Amino acid sequence: MTPKSDPLARPGDIAEALALLTRLPVPAQSEHRGARAAWAWPLAGLAVALLASLAGWLALALGLPTMLAAGLILATQIAATGALHEDGLADTADGFWGGQTRARRLEIMKDSRIGSYGVLALVLALGLRWGALVAILEAGGLFAPLIAVAVLSRAPMAVLMAAMPNARGTGLAQDIGPPGQDAATLGVIIALGVAALVLGWGVLAPILWATLAVIALAAVARAKIGGQTGDILGAAQQLAEIAALAALAASL
Repeated sequence: MTPKSDPLARPGDIAEALALLTRLPVPAQSEHRGARAAWAWPLAGLAVALLASLAGWLALALGLPTMLAAGLILATQIAATGALHEDGLADTADGFWGGQTRARRLEIMKDSRIGSYGVLALVLALGLRWGALVAILEAGGLFAPLIAVAVLSRAPMAVLMAAMPNARGTGLAQDIGPPGQDAATLGVIIALGVAALVLGWGVLAPILWATLAVIALAAVARAKIGGQTGDILGAAQQLAEIAALAALAASL
């Protein structure tokens, strides 16, 4: 008998995406599909965005200033993801700028200790996200911008995995395997669809800015380490989020 082909998407992929990219309690999966579930990564971002939006809404409803509401939104996002993407950004900054050779950069990125470049990257990233969120909240935005940014910033991770070789051959990105072009494409379609649904034509600027940020990161990663790693994927999410938030802050 001819074995059945593995379907592109399964309902359990959403729970697997939540288990991988968040700290939210999800039922244990009897079958792990690895990066084949990458199409659902934007939906994991959607869950994080809804929680962060509710925290922001509650803060504003209680009369807190937008600066504090923006801070609570960031805190909720970080708690929901376990700072997974922020950790990738810090490791990427340390490795890229702290090592002189490809091997040394990869070694630094694997080290759990954070260096000065990583600290600076986190401070700058959090500051930029916080400033953009304040501007968005003051312009009356909340649920729609956060949802759009969350889904748009997580789709590029699967695209990079499908388009670039693994630079290390070990680690999380290697363990879960390549997602395949079909899964990456479906994730992009879902992200674009959800973002367009909540923002309309206003989605064009954040798409463009996030795309340029990820392309720049991919070019530097190829030059520095010859491919992608799990840290690069986390950095891609962070840079795409910052770029998309900045675009919305400029346009709202």
